[in-house]
Order: sequence, then structure tokens, then C-alpha cells
Amino acid sequence: MRIAMFGTGYVGLVSGACFSDFGHVVTCIDKNASKIRELQNGKLPIFEPGLEALVASNVAAGRLFFASESAAAIRAADAIFLAVGTPSRRGDGFADLSYVHDAAGEIAADMEGFTVVALKSTVPVGTNDDVEAIIRKLRPDADFAVVSNPEFLREGAAIEDFKHPDRIVVGTDDERARRVMREVYRPLFINETPILFTGRRSAELIKYASNAFLATKITFINEMADLCEKCGADVQEVARGMGLDRRIAAKFLHAGPGFGGSCFPKDLAALAAIGQHYDVPSSIVATVMAANDARKRTMVAKVVSACGGSLRGETVAVSCWDLPSCCCRRAALRWAGIAM
Repeated sequence: MRIAMFGTGYVGLVSGACFSDFGHVVTCIDKNASKIRELQNGKLPIFEPGLEALVASNVAAGRLFFASESAAAIRAADAIFLAVGTPSRRGDGFADLSYVHDAAGEIAADMEGFTVVALKSTVPVGTNDDVEAIIRKLRPDADFAVVSNPEFLREGAAIEDFKHPDRIVVGTDDERARRVMREVYRPLFINETPILFTGRRSAELIKYASNAFLATKITFINEMADLCEKCGADVQEVARGMGLDRRIAAKFLHAGPGFGGSCFPKDLAALAAIGQHYDVPSSIVATVMAANDARKRTMVAKVVSACGGSLRGETVAVSCWDLPSCCCRRAALRWAGIAM
């Protein structure tokens, strides 16, 4: 199949490379011409173990291409994936959908034949409906289906996560779109990876709900760690005992500095904003965010106190088993900013 991938950030580049490794012909598109030139020269804008070799092998095989102009790739595509950024909007925490809307408008002009438009970007409930409306308004004659296909990639293990996922979530009620998506993920379907077909709004919410639940596990075990310190228990033993319960499992039950990174804070803020929008506020999500922020500030305060009231000139090491090291580095810089 022919695939156009909008966005060459973390999700877009990893997804595009993996799809091409499945045997599809993939064009990764980005408006940043200098970024595209570097990709064409084999220079990647991100580091992910194994990604450079994966990109190089599929470029050499003639299955993976990079372009700053989208028209030709859109016309040829059986499926167009949107993997553009959705940063938190200033003021209310809601996801900024301007890049998604811009991409939808760009797609509309050049689509030919039946085309599946799949959103990999993490987007609030109803965004797929908005994308469909934008395309339909610009191209009432177009034959297409908009599909929600959220990503579940971890930095540092993204290729493994893509090729051996726990599940593939596809939100659509269109049978033609289902057939296309089954073919896109055919190697995983053959390997009996669970492929869950849902309504679009359910698929949109699955990503936010999953991240919120994992963040809740982190926050909960950190609160248990505080309790263990007070009552003389060992939090690692407590976590081990909890994790052996298959209904709970051991992942995300490591006490530490709390969650950070590029996904959990943004997605929890967006989920909270979605709840406010529908007048169904989530006290659990709000409490998790507040407790996580308080934990980081408490840890910084303890370090500052131990250093005589200031971190200036001090070297601070940050260790975390729940998040990739790059997330910890960003967290350390934020904490240093709080303390200084």
C-alpha cells in the first residue's frame, strides 16, 4: 500500500519507518524543508535506538521517502496518517489542534479515489469529526473516511512497541476503512496482535484514559512510599506484592520523583480540559496532577535543604525507573528552575 505520513517528529518518523519495513511505500511529509533535506541525507532529528538503521535500510530499498511538498504523495496514497503536534494550549490545558486542522485542509485539495485519513496524533474527543468536516467542506466530492488510530509508543522502545504492540486501536464504523487498516497492519494481524475496532470517539478517549491510568499508578505508589517511610514498611516489597496481582501488574509501580516527559503532563491536562468541556470534571485526574506536582516540589525542597538552601553550584543526580532518561533530564531542568 501507499502511505503518506504528515509529520516527521517522534511518532511520524517511527511510524513511517516501521510501516515501510512492513513492505508499504511511505512518504513522510514535513513543511520544514531543511529538516527534510537532512532526512534525505540520512540525518535524523531525533534519537531512537535502531531507528537510524531502519530508516537507512528502507530508503535503500525504495520504500521510504521524505518530501516537503505533499501533493504527489497525497494523490497516490491509500492511507494518509496525521502525526503532527498537539501541544497544550496556553491558559486552559486543552490540546492545540491548529496543526491538525492545517493538515486536514492541505489533504483535501489533492485526494484522489477512496482514501483513509488516520489520526495518530493524540487529540481530544470529537477531533476526528472536525477533520472530516474540514475535508468535506473543502471537497464535497471526495471519497474518504476519517479514522482514529492512536499511538502507544514509549521513547527508547518505540520500534519494539510499534512492531510488537499490546493492541492496535482503530476507531471507525466504515467497512472500507476497516479493510484498509487491516491491510496496513497486516503483518501484526498475521501475528495475532489484538486489533480493536471501536467508534471514533472511543478510540480518541482510549489514549487519554490509558495515560491517565498509568499516571495514577505512579502517583499512588509514590503516596505509598511516603506512608512506608512513616510506618517502617519497604515500598519495594509493597509494590512487589501488589504487582503479583495480575489485575494490577508490576509496571508503573516504582516509587520515584513522579511522572514527567512529553506525554503524561500534556495528556492529563487535556483529559481534564475535556471533562470540563463536557461538564464532567474528573476529580481523580485533577488530584493525580496536583499530587504529582507536589511530590516534585517536595523532593526539590528536600534537596535544597540538604544543600544549605540553594542548588547553585551543586550537582544533582536524577534516577527514575518509570520514564526514559530524556524525560528525567527535562524533569531535572524544571526542578532546578523551581529551586533556583
